[in-house]
Amino acid sequence: MGWQRRARPLLGTLVEIGVPAGHDAAAGFAAIEAVQRRLSRFEPASDIARFNALAPNHTLDVQPDTADVLAFALALQTRSGGAFDISLGSGPDAWALHEHRLRKHHPDVRIDLGGLGKGHAVDRAVHALQAAGIAHGWVNAGGDLRVFGEVELPVRLRDEAQGGAAAFMHLSDGALATSHYAA
Repeated sequence: MGWQRRARPLLGTLVEIGVPAGHDAAAGFAAIEAVQRRLSRFEPASDIARFNALAPNHTLDVQPDTADVLAFALALQTRSGGAFDISLGSGPDAWALHEHRLRKHHPDVRIDLGGLGKGHAVDRAVHALQAAGIAHGWVNAGGDLRVFGEVELPVRLRDEAQGGAAAFMHLSDGALATSHYAA
């Protein structure tokens, strides 16, 4: 089977979508752009940027999609004993979510959905592609990779110290997130 691969700069990285030849990846890119408009701290009108600019003890209504990701972030924060923190240390307990209403408790708290937002965008893109009738393919947002349908995609990891890339695994009908931490 032949593949059509397209890439666009989105989510602060290069997003690649692979679909069978003759199919269009536009629905996937549109889904990612919509998530970026809601969740990016760099988009001035996004729910996240509006929260970060909010005065303390004020609230704002957020989109259902945003509320879902924030609720998941809160669950991860609780389950990890605070190790997972979308406030990046600026105030893990200085914000609250009640249904679709987001409240800011302290002026210094800022939130950033980062990799969690990227993973959500990838999932939304896959759903959009499937809704458009595309049965298999992949979406890769700078290391947040999801493969769907009957595809076995080789995954290679960059060698940050020596250069180049090495075979790592094959991924089929699943997701994988990679990251690089430099101490």
